[in-house]
Amino acid sequence: MKHASAETIAFLNALLEQIRSLPGLKEKKLGIFYRKSRAFLHFHEDNDKIYADVRLEEPDFQRFPITTEEEQSAFIKTLQTSLNP
Repeated sequence: MKHASAETIAFLNALLEQIRSLPGLKEKKLGIFYRKSRAFLHFHEDNDKIYADVRLEEPDFQRFPITTEEEQSAFIKTLQTSLNP
């Protein structure tokens, strides 16, 4: 599975805007977010599917499908809950 291409990141623009509004995250590179000094969130693609890898619990990343609007909505809710316990 490869990291998301520039085209995929562009496709995720609306989702990225929502993520950028969340507290405590810094986008160091386009589509790559850090929490404090640690990598927190980035994106992958595999064929026609898009995934977010997010570090909700240490030490590992969890993978979430985010290809559809429904998946993206569920993912944002998960992030909000994680960042605002």
